Amino acid sequence: MNYPLASTTWDNKELNAIKEVVDSGQFTMGKNVKIFEKEFASFFGNKYAVMVNSGSSANLLATAALFFTQNNALKRGDEVIVPAVSWSTSYFPLQQYGLKCKFVDIDAKTLNYNLESLQEAITDKTRVILVVNLLGNPNDFSTIEKIIDNRNIIIIEDNCESMGAEFKGKMAGTFGLVGTFSTFFSHHISTMEGGVVITDSEEIYHILLSLRSHGWTRHLPEKNLVTGIKSDNPFEESFKFVLPGYNLRPGELNGAIGIQQLKKLPELLKVRRKNAEIFVKSFKNHPYIQIQEETGKSSWFGFSLIVKPDSPFSREELLNLLTENNIETRPVVSGNFLKNPVLKYFDYTVYGKIVNAEIVEDNGLFVGNHHYDLSKEIDYLYKIIAKLY
Repeated sequence: MNYPLASTTWDNKELNAIKEVVDSGQFTMGKNVKIFEKEFASFFGNKYAVMVNSGSSANLLATAALFFTQNNALKRGDEVIVPAVSWSTSYFPLQQYGLKCKFVDIDAKTLNYNLESLQEAITDKTRVILVVNLLGNPNDFSTIEKIIDNRNIIIIEDNCESMGAEFKGKMAGTFGLVGTFSTFFSHHISTMEGGVVITDSEEIYHILLSLRSHGWTRHLPEKNLVTGIKSDNPFEESFKFVLPGYNLRPGELNGAIGIQQLKKLPELLKVRRKNAEIFVKSFKNHPYIQIQEETGKSSWFGFSLIVKPDSPFSREELLNLLTENNIETRPVVSGNFLKNPVLKYFDYTVYGKIVNAEIVEDNGLFVGNHHYDLSKEIDYLYKIIAKLY
């Protein structure tokens, strides 16, 4: 590839961390995962972090936990507002727990919520807003908080594509009751496979710990907000199941790698933002390509390219040319998720007209961003596209 979609951020630090785990013989979740969780929570300014085996699992666990709180728990049939563009497993846990999704259009420039539509879509039935920070770009949380006002509405923040993004000095992923992250290969940091849920709620933290590991009590503290006080008999507590949980645990390899990757994150973000400056300078005033407009301080997961309506070429022609010239691309996440056949399994409604998500569906794609200088690749991208006009 002349311009690949993703690349490894590992070096000898990660390889040495892997070797230490292999030499220890402890592969299942242990001390390295705990250290990573503690350092992750500290980095993002939250009290608690729970590592899991993927960002998709993080979304599942975050949704599930809200059904088992003592007060104000969610129940099947509750309404959750969702953006029309996101990744599949942003939505699937909502369907799996019987929530009723109300789809709202996105903003054509930021690719996050159309805030006017979001405000109009909220009713007395709305219990949750799923806020997705797309391609590294944080939402306008000041406006969202004003929209919610004093209503009893929970924010689940899907920050799987936007690790390190900031809005008004606060880290994205920390605005909701729960926030989720992904550490998959192509994301800002990589633990092979992995994800994280963060929260400031001690009760939700304890629920997450139980749900992550079979719904048992083994990993709960002696005094906890799920069962109260555990027995001091470890045999009795080893296989005591109190919640309908899963096995979403990461391994020690993932935790050990995560410790090293987290140390690199500030520098990785710095280079990604330098690349973004070059990209924006090149494409901001492009006659036929529209790019994502930054809200707050994006962490620039990738660079979207949306073919404008008056362009002399189509998205298909652009895609074919980029492919022929070894520039790797993907759709802008799901495009308009409502176009997917899986919706037949959902209980959902659509608020208003879905216009901008449809434009992304028909005219959008994105290319990668990396932890190294992309000035040559971005210049190459610009010149290749120029061939179309």
